[in-house]
Amino acid sequence: MRDLKYLFAYSIPLSTFFSIYFHGIWSYSSVFYAFVIIPLIEWLSNQPNTIYSDQEIKGRLKNKLFDLMLYLNVPIVFGLLSYGLLILNQEVFATYERVGILSSLGILLATNAINVAHELGHRLSRFERTLSKLLYMPCLYMHFFLEHNYGHHKNMATSDDPATARYNQPLYSFWISSVINQYINAWKIQFRLLSSKQKSFFSFENDMLFYLLFQGVYLGVIFAYLGSDGMLTALIIGTSSFLFLETINYIEHYGLLRAALPSGKYERITALHSWNSNHIMGRIVLYELTRHSDHHFKSNKKYQVLEHKEESPQLPFGYPAAMLLALIPPMWFRVMNSRIPTKMLPEEIE
Repeated sequence: MRDLKYLFAYSIPLSTFFSIYFHGIWSYSSVFYAFVIIPLIEWLSNQPNTIYSDQEIKGRLKNKLFDLMLYLNVPIVFGLLSYGLLILNQEVFATYERVGILSSLGILLATNAINVAHELGHRLSRFERTLSKLLYMPCLYMHFFLEHNYGHHKNMATSDDPATARYNQPLYSFWISSVINQYINAWKIQFRLLSSKQKSFFSFENDMLFYLLFQGVYLGVIFAYLGSDGMLTALIIGTSSFLFLETINYIEHYGLLRAALPSGKYERITALHSWNSNHIMGRIVLYELTRHSDHHFKSNKKYQVLEHKEESPQLPFGYPAAMLLALIPPMWFRVMNSRIPTKMLPEEIE
């Protein structure tokens, strides 16, 4: 029964439904739930440090319920997104209501679309990888599939990784550098893959072209049915969702660096190179993404067997509270800079 705790991951879609259906002050249901209720629960709760036995790991990996709970996010996300786009297009709302609904839909895509896509994107089956790309589509971030899997997991905690925030880099600067450079890197990776297979730019092997096509069709369909206002709404929701993602990237690797070796390569990735959070609600709602150190230790390790790494740098708060803190750079630096391992600090700071 304890495994059913991951059903709480659907609490974000539920709060998004409340936001759209009831509107008014309820328009901010997801915002209030994600950034007030969840941090409060995490502040009041213990942080369980469960270690799975080999037998438990085998059992959890065989249990298809964990996979099904991921797959169900596809109809839930697209259903709620369609509902939200239609309602926003057909009804008249006060500005504050529209902002609340748009924010709630952005949170929905960030958690139950991008985050689930990230988990499925590390799987080996074509079916799961296809679902991953499908969930990235409304977030307008399909290139993240390439850059994250072939770029970030190789270069994380180095100057070569745009998804690793530098020491004293404000979140807003990181948004710009990470979004632009991850997109550029995705194309570089694509060209490298095409070259290795001796395929041309217009080959069916060029996933980046297909990403542009699918996202263009997605926006085109919305434009055809809901007009320019509907397409603008989809653009706003998609953009807010990937900025939520980039905020999570920011707090996951801020200031952590791998040492350069005499050979010119970097030291191997360890649990020291990602911020870990064992706060219960964030773990459940984000399918254990917050146990990020273990994820980077073995990237294809399924969420249900990720474990807490005590030796990792620890976030003082769960993800929602950390995201709010990151929005105020001076406070973020004051809280986090002293927690960065001394050997990872820039030379002029040490």
